[in-house]
Amino acid sequence: MVKPNILLLMTDQQRADALGCSGGWLETPHLDGIAAGGVRFENCVTNAPVCIPARLSLATGLYPHNTGVWNNQTSQLSGDQPTWMQRVRSAGYRTSLFGKTHLHPHSGDLRDREFLMKTYGLDDVDEIGGPRASMRVLSHMTAWWRDAGIWDRYKADFEERFSEKPHIVRPSPLGMEHYADVYVGQRAKQYIENYDLNQPWCCWVSFGGPHEPWDAPEPYASMYDPQCMPSPRAVPTSVLGRPSGQLDHKLAHDAGLTDGDVGAMRANYAGNTSLIDAQIGEILEAVEGRGELDNTIIVFVSDHGEMNGDAGLVYKSNFLDGAVRVPLLVRAPGMAQGAVCTSPVEWFDIGPTLVELAGGEADYAQFARSLCPVLSDPSAAHRSEAISELDGEVMLLDEQWKVVLNAEGQVYMLFDVHNDPQETANLAGDPSMRAVEDALRLRVLERLLQTQLRGSGYAFDVHGPMEPRPASSRS
Repeated sequence: MVKPNILLLMTDQQRADALGCSGGWLETPHLDGIAAGGVRFENCVTNAPVCIPARLSLATGLYPHNTGVWNNQTSQLSGDQPTWMQRVRSAGYRTSLFGKTHLHPHSGDLRDREFLMKTYGLDDVDEIGGPRASMRVLSHMTAWWRDAGIWDRYKADFEERFSEKPHIVRPSPLGMEHYADVYVGQRAKQYIENYDLNQPWCCWVSFGGPHEPWDAPEPYASMYDPQCMPSPRAVPTSVLGRPSGQLDHKLAHDAGLTDGDVGAMRANYAGNTSLIDAQIGEILEAVEGRGELDNTIIVFVSDHGEMNGDAGLVYKSNFLDGAVRVPLLVRAPGMAQGAVCTSPVEWFDIGPTLVELAGGEADYAQFARSLCPVLSDPSAAHRSEAISELDGEVMLLDEQWKVVLNAEGQVYMLFDVHNDPQETANLAGDPSMRAVEDALRLRVLERLLQTQLRGSGYAFDVHGPMEPRPASSRS
């Protein structure tokens, strides 16, 4: 039997509702097609609502409390640390990466670290930095921009965008041809079209969008009417005197958003998402052109969400729904089609899923779980709860409750997500919720104890914080 190919499609900073099939406010026909042919996971939670710790967790199946990487800090995954990519490669696959990984610092020339990517388990690599890093980091893409005489234009535009406020909305000066998400999509498409090795392929396509800035190029910049975008969620009501945490510090620093700002951001964000969907459509056409679409496992996911004005916030780095819940679609030959799984899922569960589907084994210390059982029976429970972590805070989500403990272990966020899916009322500190708080706090602590690494050294180089952003754009 011919092994299936694997296509892992990933975006950066895409909300769970930013799909046609889940939110209904933007067009993603190709992603909707993947959902129709597979399983959509409605309650997939990122392991950290910020890039670097989330991506380390995906690669390794380890939590931030295992890696020690709790935020966007300078860190580098050691070549001694096992990854799902290595196990897929060991199962006989040719592995490739097009786009962003953030498994090592975004500095210097990324091409000089291709040897490190190969150690992580990736054979063929065309890595880029994220939108911010691409101002200063060399890669095949930014070298192309430099040779075309447009890199300085990109840098100047970026500097101007963040000189006054963090939410300027206008088309990229790069235009469609040179836009980063188009570059990633086209490079992956060409790779698949030209692939001629006698082994199955595993292609990881990691787009940098729809991560801010809000700079979708035309015609996507004008694709959506700002006045037709969904209204942002309000700041949750809360009980006076409850414990506080990082979300409270964020809410205390008003981003100064107007209704017009939010509509413009959401329209441009929707345009960028539809642009990526179109690139995914071209990649799928390339797979179909090889006659391999029916024998290709397709996974689509994002590392974390984007607030886009919810609670008056931009970016991520909090545990509200817009930042912590992400889209996850899986289409696999012989598995369920057109199904929705409501069970809690953690985003790093993708790793052992791909290893199992490839015929390999995730035979190393890790805490992710293969989704294969629920791909066969989407009504089954995958996890009783999912957790996410950031800067010493921990969130737990089950099918009724979301609870967040601050760095002192106190409950400062509590939502009845079953009856209040919009997260309008923070019940933390309500005397009638005391027993619920105590039970959920105990469950969080039990999860942390159950997922400690004992007698198994993991390998990370962790340093201080990354270079600071301008105050107006930190998240």
